[in-house]
Amino acid sequence: MAVEKSNTTVGGVEILKPRTDNREYRMIVLKNLLQVLLISDPDTDKCAASMSVSVGSFSDPQGLEGLAHFLEHMLFYASEKYPEEDSYSKYITEHGGSTNAYTASEETNYHFDVNADCFEEALDRFAQFFIKPLMSADATMREIKAVDSENQKNLLSDGWRIRQLQKHLSKEDHPYHKFSTGNMDTLHVRPQAKGVDTRSELIKFYEEHYSANIMHLVVYGKESLDKIQDLVEGMFQEIQNTNKVVPRFPGQPCTPDHLQILVKAIPIKQGHKLGVSWPVTPSIHHYEEAPSQYLGHLIGHEGEGSLFHALKTLGWATGLSAGEGEWTLDYSFFKVSIDLTDAGHEHMQEILGLLFNYIQLLQQTGVCQWIFDELSAICETKFHYQDKIPPMSYIVDIASNMQIYPTKDWLVGSSLPTKFNPAIVQKVVDELSPSNVRIFWESQKFEGQTDKAEPWYNTAYSLEKITSSTIQEWVQSAPDVHLHLPAPNVFIPTDLSLKDANDKETVPVLLRKTPFSRLWYKPDTMFSKPKAYVKMDFNCPLAVSSPDAAVLTDIFTRLLMDYLNEYAYYAQVAGLYYGVSLSDNGFELTLLGYNHKLRILLETVVGKIANFEVKPDRFAVIKETVTKEYQNYKFRQPYHQAMYYCSLILQDQTWPWTEELDVLSHLEAEDVAKFVPMLFSRTFIECYIAGNVENIEAESMVKHIEDVLFNDPKPICRPLFPSQHLTNRVVKLGEGMKYFYHQDGSNPSDENSALVHYIQVHRDDFAMNIKLQLFGLVAKQATFHQLRTVEQLGYITALAQRNDSGIYGVQFIIQSSVKGPGHIDSRVESLLKNFESKLYEMSDEDFKSNVTALIDMKLEKHKNLKEESRFYWREIQSGTLKFNRKEAEVAALKQLQKQELIDFFDEYIKIGAVRKKSLSIRVYGSQHLKEMASDKDEVPSPSVEIEDIVGFRKSQPLHGSFRGCGQPKL
Repeated sequence: MAVEKSNTTVGGVEILKPRTDNREYRMIVLKNLLQVLLISDPDTDKCAASMSVSVGSFSDPQGLEGLAHFLEHMLFYASEKYPEEDSYSKYITEHGGSTNAYTASEETNYHFDVNADCFEEALDRFAQFFIKPLMSADATMREIKAVDSENQKNLLSDGWRIRQLQKHLSKEDHPYHKFSTGNMDTLHVRPQAKGVDTRSELIKFYEEHYSANIMHLVVYGKESLDKIQDLVEGMFQEIQNTNKVVPRFPGQPCTPDHLQILVKAIPIKQGHKLGVSWPVTPSIHHYEEAPSQYLGHLIGHEGEGSLFHALKTLGWATGLSAGEGEWTLDYSFFKVSIDLTDAGHEHMQEILGLLFNYIQLLQQTGVCQWIFDELSAICETKFHYQDKIPPMSYIVDIASNMQIYPTKDWLVGSSLPTKFNPAIVQKVVDELSPSNVRIFWESQKFEGQTDKAEPWYNTAYSLEKITSSTIQEWVQSAPDVHLHLPAPNVFIPTDLSLKDANDKETVPVLLRKTPFSRLWYKPDTMFSKPKAYVKMDFNCPLAVSSPDAAVLTDIFTRLLMDYLNEYAYYAQVAGLYYGVSLSDNGFELTLLGYNHKLRILLETVVGKIANFEVKPDRFAVIKETVTKEYQNYKFRQPYHQAMYYCSLILQDQTWPWTEELDVLSHLEAEDVAKFVPMLFSRTFIECYIAGNVENIEAESMVKHIEDVLFNDPKPICRPLFPSQHLTNRVVKLGEGMKYFYHQDGSNPSDENSALVHYIQVHRDDFAMNIKLQLFGLVAKQATFHQLRTVEQLGYITALAQRNDSGIYGVQFIIQSSVKGPGHIDSRVESLLKNFESKLYEMSDEDFKSNVTALIDMKLEKHKNLKEESRFYWREIQSGTLKFNRKEAEVAALKQLQKQELIDFFDEYIKIGAVRKKSLSIRVYGSQHLKEMASDKDEVPSPSVEIEDIVGFRKSQPLHGSFRGCGQPKL
């Protein structure tokens, strides 16, 4: 039976947990040898479970590539105890939860979360995956199509393509070489041609590998540990234990033939990338000494003296990352990835020379104790003051950790370097040598220079061997730049004390208002962490006045971050993050992290804004980067394209990306220099400061910003006139009208088509919101089941709420390679037709159950400061200011009658509803392009065909903006 009950100690070994963590933990081993970690959290609103099975795609049988991944899909279907198809996902979705799974090389992980009061049944349904799943022949064929659709979505993704190319160039008899996703060919066509029955192989694989003794379960509940233990023992004992050994795959994936290679590959997207990797000793064997983490910290550093800083100064790179990549207990790769500029592409050899120079520097300086101690201190603070995150996200990693780490480190994994051991680090430094390097260089400039194709994704590439002496020549040709180790990090917080907040405000208060700014303040009354959140939205009317202004504002924000990078990178390493990005009204500054030194960073950023100047060399690099981003818009997934068109149709004052690209091509550095003073000439700053900050500090921060920007003898900012305050307006679709927009997919090579079927419903109103949300909850799983599981239209199938500046609606999103958008649209209509009877026939009991689930979802507490701040910031930014939204909507839900939901559906959603306003965005992939003309002919009347998006938008009335409502008083 289970081991004796004890909290946070297992067999006398204490599980290391954060000092700020008041949850209780217990490890038990069931009689079938299933290891389980129980977590009790009385404060949680959601419960969760994650099962990690120690088998993955490396165990796929020869000729059945993707079988482990396919099995992961199949277990969701049904079980002997719960035979109704998709009933597991239906139950969890209808009770406020979510489900997912992933297949890795040596692990398959299944997980879910659900409202706390429904956990027991959800857990029992989950347990049946591993006891008696049903894998019907009919479901098998349908789910092969889903796996194939998932693979189709990845075929034009550079990330997937280059990863498979790296696998392809390895030993054929090592499982690393395999294709792991699976598709129609590997799971149906080829096996059938050989007389192999995929379903029989699937069942055989399950029986052969799914054994309790190589599974690890984490269960996160609200009840006591004893109660959770009783549940687990009652439900999971029946999992069969066939005493399997965890599969191991010894040996290295790469022979000498696969090392010292230079691979040139042609990507789908614009841009040049350089990927350099070495096989190294897996850090997992020395995770407390953390050799790869130490080296990744230094090689990936962005401060002055770093490799990236040198490449950036030369104008050769726009991004660099370094660290351990794919690894198992038997092999590992250390990877350095560099995003190159056009100039950098021409200097690839010198860049590699500088990389090896930096590695040489690390070899010569030896392993520095102070750098290791600093890294250790940063990691320790991060671990002990980590934010609470959703239970499902928390336990997935723990379940994976259980099969790898000793019990004491299940929660911490590899995240806490504690043992300084120079020899172990030095060994890995020595492995980063020219003799075992693999270089993957991606660029469209290689068009016409390749002679090979990777078989699964058809990536064109060429391969050449390089020698150590060649690399030595590159090292000697590298520019003479002063590379050195980083300076001590001044941003590491030393004051982690909690402020004694006299204000016990449970919602934001308007603390300060002047002609220049408005400050909302919310002290931390929930999380007890030494952290703060600062958001400042610079409302600059000029920023959104034209495509030119939008592009110039974007360039300004990127230049600002570019200038601050080597300074602010230290803050980021120490757990203090900042960002400057475009907003609906101009641009916004965000700071989040430990509060101790946040003000220093804030004042530096604002100082940089006040003294902004354009550096022509950096402008040229940023312009090139942004140009490529725009050019790559056409390679977005078709469903992303459809969602973009939907936003462009609905949101006033937005500009087509094609116009912005046109602006960019004519832009010079002096245009930005002239624009920025005009941008700031009229400005209003909306501020939100929350967390471990006293109200006097918050006021002082904003006062400082006003002094720098507005109160200087020669101020760069002046206040907005009352008439200049910006509003966000949304197109008001006509009642009883259907709108259609047909468009070719922007990438002619993409076979996938997409549909966004949007139904606009109402302007923010508590009573209406809850009806729309309840419809969404009830219809979500039915949509997925019918369109994805039964009809197999595509892997990406979703029903989602949509909120455009307080205008609410619902959207069906489907991407498909098997059917065109016209057909998919008709299936959505058919689904809505069938849904009528489901809704009309819904029992009072089911109605109440759905209402309760939605109430539970609404009452779910914020888990951390970032989550809470984002909620309140949305209210501030949209102008709705309904800080009591959750409570008010729950009160409205408690009064809601079933007939009111039916009336709402009949009036706004159902086919032919009098007040229904629908917009169908149809994006046609290459496979369905020929259907567009007939689809256009067949659209029903009354309907409107949108030919010109901007022209249409200008011709339509707009919803009122909440930002136009009266301003709140202090």
